[in-house]
This record gives sequence, C-alpha cells and structure tokens, in this order.
Amino acid sequence: MPNQQDLSKKHQLISDLFKWPTKASEWEQYKLSNEQLDFFKTYGYVSDVKLLEEWQVERLNKELAEIVDPAHPLNGLFHEFHSNESADPNSVLFHALGAWRITESFHDVIWNPAFVMAASQILGNKGVRFWHDQLFCKPAKHGGVVAWHQDYSYWTRTGPMQHLTCWVGLDDATTENGCLYYVPKSHNWGLLDKPDLAGDMEGLMQYLTEAQKAEFNPVPIELKKGYATFHHPLMVHGSFQNKSPRSRSAFVLNVFTDGTESNTDEALLKGVAPIMAGHKMEGQFFPLIFSPDSLMSLS
Repeated sequence: MPNQQDLSKKHQLISDLFKWPTKASEWEQYKLSNEQLDFFKTYGYVSDVKLLEEWQVERLNKELAEIVDPAHPLNGLFHEFHSNESADPNSVLFHALGAWRITESFHDVIWNPAFVMAASQILGNKGVRFWHDQLFCKPAKHGGVVAWHQDYSYWTRTGPMQHLTCWVGLDDATTENGCLYYVPKSHNWGLLDKPDLAGDMEGLMQYLTEAQKAEFNPVPIELKKGYATFHHPLMVHGSFQNKSPRSRSAFVLNVFTDGTESNTDEALLKGVAPIMAGHKMEGQFFPLIFSPDSLMSLS
C-alpha cells in the first residue's frame, strides 16, 4: 500500500536508503576533487560521479514502476505528469515532476550525502536549496528525443541564475538507448530561446549564431546506472531516440543556491502557492537541503 501523505512536508531522510554523516570527517568521502571542479568550470559539466549502489537503484526502479501508472493513488501530487510528452505515439518520452512527494526513495535521493556535497561544491561551497525533480524514461525500441536545450531557459521565473542540474541513471545509459549529450563549453554562450522539449531535436539551431554552430560538437555522456552527471544551467544538452531493446530511465535533481528569489507573482509549479517576485525561494517545496555552515558544528 503506497504511502498516503505528501512527503514534501518532510525535510530530512525518512528511510534507510542513505545515512546522514554525523562527523565532519564522514563528509570527506563525498567530495569532488579539484580536478573535477576545474573540469566543470571549463567545460560546463562533470560526469561519472557515483551516487547510488546497486541495491539503491533497484529500490528506486521498483518505486518507478509503480508511479509511472497514471492510476497510482497519489498521481495528483505530481506537478506535471506526461505519459508521453511527445505527440508521436511511436516516439515515447515519459516525463514527470514531483516524484519526491510520493515515494520514500525518490524523496530521500534529494538528501543523498554524495549529491548534496557535490552540488554545494559546484555552486561555490554555498547552501543548496531544492528546486524540483524530474523523471525521464525512454522505453525500449520507441523512446523519444529530448531536444537540444538549456535548462535555465525554462527557469527564468527564478533568479539570479545560480542553478545546477544533476542527471542520474536508473539504467545504463549508452549511445544506443538514448544517453545524454553535451555541447562542451556551450555554458558560455549566454541564454538562448527555448525550443519544444520533446519536439524537433534540432529546433535550437535556429537560435544559434554561425560561430556557435561551428562550435556545436556534442559529446555522448555514457553512464552506468547509479552514476550521475552534473551540468551548468546554460549547458546545451539533449538526447536522441531509443531504438534499442533496452529501456533508458533516469531521474533529475534540480537545485539552486540558497538566496535565489522568485521572478514572478504566478505559481512556480502546479499545485504550489506563488512566491511573490523578489521574495526568497523557500518553504515546503523548496527546502534547504545542505548548508556548509552545518559542518562547522561537527567534530
């Protein structure tokens, strides 16, 4: 029987999926190296970061299989739920926001020590607030595309731009089953217009200069399940169709630096009360998930 409460009201670990460190020394194992941080600054991403063990992936996949069903009793808690965001039934992209509200494991991945430490480091050793999660699933043989885009082009209702995306594989992701692709250094191009996310793969090209088109050299980000890739909010990225016999499922955690504000008086997510423009992003749906200051009190 699924949990019958909205888990967004709980702002700490609620299952045995992870253990929160109680000593400063216990955080050291989760830190990215200086080389990884330098790579992120130069290219706009850092990949192959292990976040989950095999048993944790299995538990998340079990919960995923339950909540992709539109008849799930807590389906109404999703901010968005698209059984197929594509208009083409032969090119399926399952996409949903809000899984953390529904199941314990998708809730607790937000408080994964390895995730929050890496996110804080990449954001300049700042406090990290949760923005929203996403599920992206491409079924075997007829999985759809995620068109080239920049995440922040969909997030300008919050600012300043001090955001970060973490993509985590629940299946092995390869070029055959629709892995993520990045355009290295495209985070330096500035904010581009946004295309239809599940539409024309090449829709973004109409917004690029000739110089940007010349630098458009995508690289595949193949990952084993349980591994993550982090990218800058202006990183141009996308993924191609999945025509392979294997599925490609992933969850995405989007965060921003503590102190980010709303840029609109309208609702930021469906089902969430508006945060007026100029007011800090905080409260039930945008919890502080990590503060470097908290490490100072640990021995």
